[in-house]
Amino acid sequence: MFQKHLPHFLTPDPAGLGRSFEAPGSDTPHIPVDARRLAIRRTVFASLVLATVAALTALLVVSFSGDGVSWAEMLMIGCFLLTLPWTAIGFWNAAIGLTLMRTRRDPVAAVCPIAPGDTRAKSRASTAILSCIRNEDVDQVAVHLDAMLADLARTRHADGFTLYVLSDTDRPEIAAKEDAVFAALADRWADVLPVTYRRRDDNPGFKAGNIRDFCLRWGARHDYALVLDADSFMSGAAIVDMVAKMDANPRLGILQTLVVGMPTSSAFARIFQFGMRLGMRSYTLGSAWWQGDCGPYWGHNAILRVKPFTEACHLPKLSGKGPLSGWILSHDQVEAVLMRRAGYEVRAIPRETESFEENPPNALEFIRRELRWCQGNLQYIKLLGLPGLLPTSRVQMVLAILMFVSAPAWLLFMATGAAIVAFGGHELVRFEQTSGFALFIVILTMIFAPKIATVIDILLDRRLRAAFGGPLRIVLSALSEIVFAALMAPVVAVAVSLFVAGLPFGKAMGWGAQVRDTRALPLGLCLSRLWPQMVFGFAGFAWAAAFAPDLFWPLLPVILGPAIAVPLALGTSGEWIGRLALATRLWRLPEETAPPECLLPLRLSAHTALGVAFVPPRAFFEPELEKAEA
Repeated sequence: MFQKHLPHFLTPDPAGLGRSFEAPGSDTPHIPVDARRLAIRRTVFASLVLATVAALTALLVVSFSGDGVSWAEMLMIGCFLLTLPWTAIGFWNAAIGLTLMRTRRDPVAAVCPIAPGDTRAKSRASTAILSCIRNEDVDQVAVHLDAMLADLARTRHADGFTLYVLSDTDRPEIAAKEDAVFAALADRWADVLPVTYRRRDDNPGFKAGNIRDFCLRWGARHDYALVLDADSFMSGAAIVDMVAKMDANPRLGILQTLVVGMPTSSAFARIFQFGMRLGMRSYTLGSAWWQGDCGPYWGHNAILRVKPFTEACHLPKLSGKGPLSGWILSHDQVEAVLMRRAGYEVRAIPRETESFEENPPNALEFIRRELRWCQGNLQYIKLLGLPGLLPTSRVQMVLAILMFVSAPAWLLFMATGAAIVAFGGHELVRFEQTSGFALFIVILTMIFAPKIATVIDILLDRRLRAAFGGPLRIVLSALSEIVFAALMAPVVAVAVSLFVAGLPFGKAMGWGAQVRDTRALPLGLCLSRLWPQMVFGFAGFAWAAAFAPDLFWPLLPVILGPAIAVPLALGTSGEWIGRLALATRLWRLPEETAPPECLLPLRLSAHTALGVAFVPPRAFFEPELEKAEA
């Protein structure tokens, strides 16, 4: 079944964020959460984070030697405080996660106590699969959806699903191609499940508005909605498992999977997603330990309960003018706290399953995505006063804001210290070397703790060691990724800081299509985008040489990355470094060591380079169909 509908404009509900909703019934089967135990966990975690912030701040104060603390040093301490919450949270998440991984037989069950559900029985629920696209590569989207439907059909549960391709495309040539390609997709799968394609000429509300439009049109037909981005891919087994968990846990409003990067030949994406894979396991286990039923929602590769989502999670326009007004860019975390306010649980399963995405293929695209998230998260400033939010939800929104406030705070910390040293006078900062060096080492260790914790767990597990390429390659890959992350962090921080500084003057990010293909970046483009980083880096070298030669080595991780930002972006944008890494098995993912069958129809560049055979979607679906008919 193929349907094409006229564009539909959303009418915002001005009172939508202030309404109260009835919690789900208490007579439904559910594994109860020990509220007292969760409260103790949150108290312990908050105490650890606050104690860590206080200790590190005290160490910085001690490092400022001399007669008292000057006004400029007070400014530096204030900036330092703004950078600490995420550092401390990451460290304690990693420590708790590693402890769970090494001491619990099933660490996921310890932090996500939901009924597992029965994937053998067919669900009576109706589930919509929502593919949200805007000006994307239509053929690539169709390849993903084709393979996903084939894998879902293999499970023999496909009759409970409907695919909706929800387009916000505004380019006529792409819209015309969408019409033809998705009509063909609907014809191809007409005997298995219905496919509906809808395009809005305008995109009020961005992605949240796109999904809201679905909820108002077709939401009443479905119990659940599986939300996907254009680059998302999930195996049929993973989808069926999520539906089974929703069936078994009626109080579950949103269930989020961990999302891992697909195998790729892009050098930048390979290094980045290897680092993400390292940090993800320990970090998400630790965060689930204290977040509990107030978990995260990342806006894709997640399933939600349609009725309460439609009633409770509508996001109207933010009042006022300027970049922090209007439609909310980072909709996902707001929808999560509103779902929790309505009495439903929001949980992430901290286990890697067959739930994938494509990561930005180059540094410029990665920075562009960070800036969009920055603007979206800073919009939460206008939402902190929402009535009825749980304390944990409100804390999560504050932390989402601090995630991007920390970058300009860090730069201001550096700039203030540099200015004091350069101009001298009574405000000269004299660092006490022992405590200062100790602070430097502690901060670095805490920043990389999630990756270090997961590497330790991988090295202690024979199966994981083999999946990631062996102990030597794991260590080499991890060390080189940490170096790369250290070089990129100040590059991104400069970009975020300049963007935040431009917000009062109207600087803003749009909601455009993302670049997903691997291609070498042109030199001119890199220079035009990254020249502020290079100025920052070379200015840092000049400052160290003129005023503080003794600080050259401690400052090297901060100023080297920006100084070489252009060659760094150029070198990691093409495929040749990525293909070299594939040949040497550096930054290898388990999906390259043993490719999952569900990914074979995608013809991924990494699999092609490794000689993995391509399998058409229908080729492994039709034998299962024949068995079912027999």
